[in-house]
Amino acid sequence: MLTPRFRTLLFLLLAWLIVTPVYADETQAAATAPEPPGLTPMRASYNASMDKGITLNGSAERLLKKQDDGSWLYRTRVDSFIADIDETLTLRWENGKITPLRYRYKLSGLFIKDRKQAIDFDWEAGKATGHYRGERFSVELKPGTLDPMGFQLQLLQDVRAGKERMEYQVLDRGDYDLDVFAVIGEETLDTDNGEMVTVKAAKVREGDSKRETLMWFAPQKNYMLVRLLQVEPDGSRYQIMLDKVQFRN
Repeated sequence: MLTPRFRTLLFLLLAWLIVTPVYADETQAAATAPEPPGLTPMRASYNASMDKGITLNGSAERLLKKQDDGSWLYRTRVDSFIADIDETLTLRWENGKITPLRYRYKLSGLFIKDRKQAIDFDWEAGKATGHYRGERFSVELKPGTLDPMGFQLQLLQDVRAGKERMEYQVLDRGDYDLDVFAVIGEETLDTDNGEMVTVKAAKVREGDSKRETLMWFAPQKNYMLVRLLQVEPDGSRYQIMLDKVQFRN
Protein backbone atom coordinates (compact mmCIF):
# COMPACT_ATOMS: atom_id res chain seq x y z
CA MET A 1 0.00 0.00 0.00
CA LEU A 2 1.23 3.50 -0.79
CA THR A 3 2.24 5.58 2.20
CA PRO A 4 0.41 8.90 2.81
CA ARG A 5 3.58 10.77 1.78
CA PHE A 6 3.81 8.88 -1.53
CA ARG A 7 0.14 9.56 -2.24
CA THR A 8 0.49 13.29 -1.51
CA LEU A 9 3.54 13.67 -3.75
CA LEU A 10 1.85 11.81 -6.58
CA PHE A 11 -1.24 14.04 -6.34
CA LEU A 12 0.97 17.15 -6.50
CA LEU A 13 2.76 15.90 -9.59
CA LEU A 14 -0.42 14.97 -11.41
CA ALA A 15 -1.97 18.33 -10.60
CA TRP A 16 1.18 20.13 -11.80
CA LEU A 17 0.49 19.69 -15.49
CA ILE A 18 1.25 22.54 -17.87
CA VAL A 19 0.08 22.61 -21.50
CA THR A 20 0.58 25.30 -24.10
CA PRO A 21 -1.80 26.60 -26.79
CA VAL A 22 -0.41 26.15 -30.32
CA TYR A 23 -1.57 26.53 -33.89
CA ALA A 24 -0.43 23.16 -35.22
CA ASP A 25 -1.55 19.61 -35.79
CA GLU A 26 -0.02 17.06 -33.42
CA THR A 27 1.86 15.44 -36.31
CA GLN A 28 3.34 18.71 -37.61
CA ALA A 29 6.50 20.44 -36.44
CA ALA A 30 5.48 23.49 -34.41
CA ALA A 31 8.44 25.40 -35.84
CA THR A 32 6.57 25.67 -39.16
CA ALA A 33 3.51 27.24 -37.54
CA PRO A 34 3.07 31.00 -37.06
CA GLU A 35 3.55 32.42 -33.58
CA PRO A 36 0.11 32.32 -31.90
CA PRO A 37 -1.37 35.68 -30.85
CA GLY A 38 -3.13 34.14 -27.87
CA LEU A 39 -4.54 30.96 -26.41
CA THR A 40 -5.89 28.10 -28.52
CA PRO A 41 -8.29 25.35 -27.38
CA MET A 42 -6.53 22.02 -26.77
CA ARG A 43 -6.50 18.77 -24.82
CA ALA A 44 -3.43 16.90 -23.50
CA SER A 45 -2.74 13.82 -21.39
CA TYR A 46 0.25 12.87 -19.22
CA ASN A 47 1.64 9.70 -17.63
CA ALA A 48 3.11 9.53 -14.13
CA SER A 49 5.76 7.27 -12.63
CA MET A 50 7.78 6.69 -9.46
CA ASP A 51 11.29 5.40 -9.09
CA LYS A 52 10.53 2.70 -6.49
CA GLY A 53 8.77 0.30 -8.82
CA ILE A 54 5.32 1.80 -8.33
CA THR A 55 3.36 2.45 -11.51
CA LEU A 56 0.35 4.72 -11.63
CA ASN A 57 -2.66 2.93 -13.08
CA GLY A 58 -4.55 5.97 -14.21
CA SER A 59 -4.57 9.02 -16.45
CA ALA A 60 -4.29 12.78 -16.18
CA GLU A 61 -5.88 15.12 -18.71
CA ARG A 62 -5.69 18.88 -19.17
CA LEU A 63 -8.28 20.80 -21.22
CA LEU A 64 -8.22 24.42 -22.38
CA LYS A 65 -11.18 25.89 -24.22
CA LYS A 66 -12.72 29.27 -24.95
CA GLN A 67 -16.24 29.89 -23.68
CA ASP A 68 -19.12 31.80 -25.23
CA ASP A 69 -18.60 34.87 -23.02
CA GLY A 70 -14.95 35.21 -24.10
CA SER A 71 -13.46 33.74 -20.93
CA TRP A 72 -11.37 30.55 -20.91
CA LEU A 73 -11.87 27.27 -19.06
CA TYR A 74 -8.72 25.47 -17.88
CA ARG A 75 -9.36 22.02 -16.40
CA THR A 76 -7.38 19.09 -15.03
CA ARG A 77 -8.91 15.67 -14.40
CA VAL A 78 -7.05 12.76 -12.83
CA ASP A 79 -8.56 9.28 -12.67
CA SER A 80 -6.57 6.60 -10.84
CA PHE A 81 -6.90 3.71 -8.43
CA ILE A 82 -5.61 6.00 -5.67
CA ALA A 83 -7.86 9.03 -6.06
CA ASP A 84 -9.67 11.33 -8.46
CA ILE A 85 -8.88 15.02 -8.93
CA ASP A 86 -11.04 17.63 -10.64
CA GLU A 87 -9.49 21.11 -10.84
CA THR A 88 -10.91 24.00 -12.88
CA LEU A 89 -10.12 27.64 -13.52
CA THR A 90 -12.14 30.27 -15.34
CA LEU A 91 -9.84 33.05 -16.52
CA ARG A 92 -9.44 36.07 -18.74
CA TRP A 93 -6.52 36.30 -21.15
CA GLU A 94 -5.48 39.93 -21.61
CA ASN A 95 -2.24 41.31 -23.07
CA GLY A 96 -0.36 38.08 -22.44
CA LYS A 97 -1.47 37.86 -18.81
CA ILE A 98 -3.67 35.44 -16.89
CA THR A 99 -6.45 37.01 -14.79
CA PRO A 100 -8.16 34.35 -12.62
CA LEU A 101 -11.92 34.65 -12.08
CA ARG A 102 -13.09 31.39 -10.48
CA TYR A 103 -11.03 28.46 -9.15
CA ARG A 104 -12.33 25.08 -7.94
CA TYR A 105 -10.48 21.99 -6.65
CA LYS A 106 -11.83 18.62 -5.53
CA LEU A 107 -9.86 15.55 -4.42
CA SER A 108 -11.56 12.28 -3.47
CA GLY A 109 -10.35 8.72 -2.94
CA LEU A 110 -10.56 5.52 -0.94
CA PHE A 111 -7.47 6.04 1.24
CA ILE A 112 -7.62 9.79 1.88
CA LYS A 113 -9.96 12.44 3.19
CA ASP A 114 -11.81 14.44 0.57
CA ARG A 115 -10.40 17.92 -0.03
CA LYS A 116 -12.15 20.88 -1.58
CA GLN A 117 -11.09 24.45 -2.29
CA ALA A 118 -12.93 27.34 -3.94
CA ILE A 119 -11.69 30.85 -4.75
CA ASP A 120 -13.74 33.63 -6.35
CA PHE A 121 -11.85 36.71 -7.56
CA ASP A 122 -13.67 40.07 -7.41
CA TRP A 123 -11.24 42.41 -9.13
CA GLU A 124 -13.55 45.42 -8.97
CA ALA A 125 -13.84 45.10 -5.19
CA GLY A 126 -10.20 44.06 -4.86
CA LYS A 127 -11.00 40.95 -2.83
CA ALA A 128 -10.91 37.18 -3.15
CA THR A 129 -13.25 34.98 -1.13
CA GLY A 130 -13.45 31.23 -0.79
CA HIS A 131 -13.08 28.19 1.40
CA TYR A 132 -10.61 25.36 2.01
CA ARG A 133 -11.56 22.20 3.92
CA GLY A 134 -14.68 23.95 5.20
CA GLU A 135 -12.84 27.04 6.48
CA ARG A 136 -13.87 30.28 4.80
CA PHE A 137 -11.46 33.11 3.96
CA SER A 138 -11.47 36.62 2.51
CA VAL A 139 -8.23 38.35 1.44
CA GLU A 140 -7.19 41.53 -0.31
CA LEU A 141 -6.09 40.99 -3.90
CA LYS A 142 -2.54 41.99 -4.79
CA PRO A 143 -1.71 43.23 -8.31
CA GLY A 144 -1.05 40.24 -10.57
CA THR A 145 -2.43 37.67 -8.11
CA LEU A 146 -2.65 34.17 -9.58
CA ASP A 147 -4.28 30.94 -8.43
CA PRO A 148 -2.80 27.40 -8.13
CA MET A 149 -3.60 26.67 -11.80
CA GLY A 150 -3.18 30.03 -13.47
CA PHE A 151 0.45 30.48 -12.49
CA GLN A 152 1.30 27.29 -14.38
CA LEU A 153 -0.05 28.68 -17.65
CA GLN A 154 1.59 32.06 -16.98
CA LEU A 155 4.95 30.36 -16.38
CA LEU A 156 4.80 28.68 -19.76
CA GLN A 157 3.99 31.94 -21.53
CA ASP A 158 6.83 33.74 -19.75
CA VAL A 159 9.37 31.05 -20.63
CA ARG A 160 8.25 31.24 -24.24
CA ALA A 161 8.67 35.03 -24.13
CA GLY A 162 12.33 34.56 -23.21
CA LYS A 163 12.20 35.45 -19.52
CA GLU A 164 14.84 33.76 -17.37
CA ARG A 165 13.49 34.45 -13.87
CA MET A 166 9.80 34.61 -12.90
CA GLU A 167 8.06 35.46 -9.62
CA TYR A 168 4.36 34.89 -8.97
CA GLN A 169 2.06 35.84 -6.10
CA VAL A 170 -0.09 32.71 -5.80
CA LEU A 171 -3.23 32.72 -3.65
CA ASP A 172 -3.78 29.25 -2.21
CA ARG A 173 -5.73 28.06 0.86
CA GLY A 174 -6.47 31.62 1.89
CA ASP A 175 -2.86 32.84 1.93
CA TYR A 176 -0.18 34.06 -0.47
CA ASP A 177 2.91 32.14 -1.60
CA LEU A 178 5.73 33.71 -3.59
CA ASP A 179 6.74 31.11 -6.20
CA VAL A 180 10.01 31.75 -8.03
CA PHE A 181 11.23 29.94 -11.15
CA ALA A 182 14.40 30.24 -13.23
CA VAL A 183 15.57 28.99 -16.63
CA ILE A 184 18.82 27.06 -16.17
CA GLY A 185 19.74 26.07 -19.73
CA GLU A 186 19.02 23.74 -22.63
CA GLU A 187 18.91 19.95 -22.62
CA THR A 188 18.18 17.27 -25.22
CA LEU A 189 15.64 14.68 -24.09
CA ASP A 190 15.22 11.18 -25.51
CA THR A 191 11.44 10.79 -25.92
CA ASP A 192 9.12 8.28 -27.58
CA ASN A 193 9.08 10.63 -30.57
CA GLY A 194 12.86 10.87 -30.79
CA GLU A 195 15.33 13.41 -29.44
CA MET A 196 13.89 16.76 -28.46
CA VAL A 197 15.77 19.95 -27.60
CA THR A 198 14.22 21.55 -24.53
CA VAL A 199 14.53 24.57 -22.27
CA LYS A 200 15.11 23.41 -18.71
CA ALA A 201 13.71 25.38 -15.76
CA ALA A 202 13.60 24.88 -12.01
CA LYS A 203 11.64 26.09 -9.02
CA VAL A 204 13.91 28.28 -6.92
CA ARG A 205 14.02 27.18 -3.28
CA GLU A 206 15.98 28.27 -0.22
CA GLY A 207 19.65 27.37 -0.27
CA ASP A 208 19.41 24.53 2.25
CA SER A 209 16.44 22.83 0.60
CA LYS A 210 17.07 19.30 -0.67
CA ARG A 211 13.84 19.17 -2.63
CA GLU A 212 14.10 19.83 -6.38
CA THR A 213 11.45 20.53 -9.04
CA LEU A 214 12.59 20.55 -12.69
CA MET A 215 10.63 21.24 -15.90
CA TRP A 216 11.47 20.76 -19.58
CA PHE A 217 9.73 22.91 -22.25
CA ALA A 218 10.00 22.05 -25.96
CA PRO A 219 10.48 25.06 -28.31
CA GLN A 220 9.69 22.87 -31.34
CA LYS A 221 6.25 22.30 -29.76
CA ASN A 222 5.83 25.97 -28.93
CA TYR A 223 7.27 25.47 -25.44
CA MET A 224 4.89 22.79 -24.32
CA LEU A 225 5.88 21.10 -21.06
CA VAL A 226 7.07 17.61 -22.00
CA ARG A 227 8.55 16.49 -18.67
CA LEU A 228 8.36 17.40 -14.99
CA LEU A 229 10.54 15.79 -12.31
CA GLN A 230 10.43 16.16 -8.55
CA VAL A 231 13.28 14.87 -6.39
CA GLU A 232 12.62 14.50 -2.67
CA PRO A 233 15.19 14.93 0.14
CA ASP A 234 15.43 11.14 0.52
CA GLY A 235 16.32 10.77 -3.17
CA SER A 236 12.93 9.53 -4.31
CA ARG A 237 12.03 10.65 -7.84
CA TYR A 238 8.56 11.31 -9.22
CA GLN A 239 7.92 12.19 -12.84
CA ILE A 240 5.22 13.10 -15.35
CA MET A 241 5.71 12.82 -19.12
CA LEU A 242 3.58 14.08 -21.99
CA ASP A 243 1.60 11.24 -23.58
CA LYS A 244 -0.42 12.87 -26.36
CA VAL A 245 -2.06 16.16 -27.30
CA GLN A 246 -4.85 17.32 -29.60
CA PHE A 247 -5.21 20.90 -30.82
CA ARG A 248 -8.34 22.69 -31.95
CA ASN A 249 -8.77 26.03 -33.67
